[in-house]
Amino acid sequence: MTSYITFPDGATRRLPTPRRTKEREVHLPTSSGMLAGTLTQPAAPTEEAVLIFAGSGPTDRDGNPTSLPGRNDCLKLLAAGLADAGIASLRFDKRSVGASVATPERAMRLETYVEDGQHWLKRLGDLGPFRRISIIGHSEGALIGALVASRVPVAAYVSLEGAGRTAQDTLLRQVRAQLSGALLGDIEEVVASLVAGQRVDPLPEAMASHPAVAAMFRPGVQAYLISWFRYDPAAVLSGLEMPMLIVQGRNDLQVGVEDADRLVAANPRAERLLIDGMNHVLKEVPDDRAANIASYTRPDLALSPHLLPALVSFFGREQEPNLSRAIAS
Repeated sequence: MTSYITFPDGATRRLPTPRRTKEREVHLPTSSGMLAGTLTQPAAPTEEAVLIFAGSGPTDRDGNPTSLPGRNDCLKLLAAGLADAGIASLRFDKRSVGASVATPERAMRLETYVEDGQHWLKRLGDLGPFRRISIIGHSEGALIGALVASRVPVAAYVSLEGAGRTAQDTLLRQVRAQLSGALLGDIEEVVASLVAGQRVDPLPEAMASHPAVAAMFRPGVQAYLISWFRYDPAAVLSGLEMPMLIVQGRNDLQVGVEDADRLVAANPRAERLLIDGMNHVLKEVPDDRAANIASYTRPDLALSPHLLPALVSFFGREQEPNLSRAIAS
């Protein structure tokens, strides 16, 4: 049976016939325990594969923050779509998430994830006859993936909704839009201390008495924040030498077009792709904040119909820089 989809512009197009895909659990032994992931492959052998890095916080291999009730499955859907197009992928649970080993948060640094990523990249190379292995990083995973790509040669790099500024700049921009007064002043002072490499324990009273803020800056996670604050994503991308695609949805509530612009400006090999209607979890949503947020727990919502064709095209063609374009949905 032939399937069709109607796009918001009214055009009806035939969908490609889905191919049968294969999935299997994959493990990565480390000195502190086992990490777990999923290898998704097309039914037919392929020489093309990607390693997928999930976003910030306790986000599992499928793109689901364990701190939220419900799932969005954005990375699981991404892997399935890539396999339908003949591209294998490996996605994995970070430490202390899902089926991967628990690691004390006081011991965690951003570099821990980078080192794990390097080992996962080697593991992926051992799993099949892959001649081209690329990296896709989503949200904070875009920075981690870029750092891995700066250390290990890969065929190509893709940032999905990746921040273009430092984590502290992004964090302060978000809290300034929501908070004010003494609480905001304390947060700004604590962030400045962390940027300088100094932990703050105990937190100021105004922060300690605000549950969400206290959790964000709790003493156990401050070493990780210090390590994260050291990196400017644009500076990291400036040193990459492989083809790069910077994908940004125009309906992202967390990261904006200005972030994509800053990343693209950092390296002439970077290509920008803007997708109208796509949000932070890669779903197509209307210009409505409530509907946007609701999509974070809607695994039944498909990915933006423009995302996968663009990725497949990028991986499959001869890469050329400076092909900045926008896709209107």
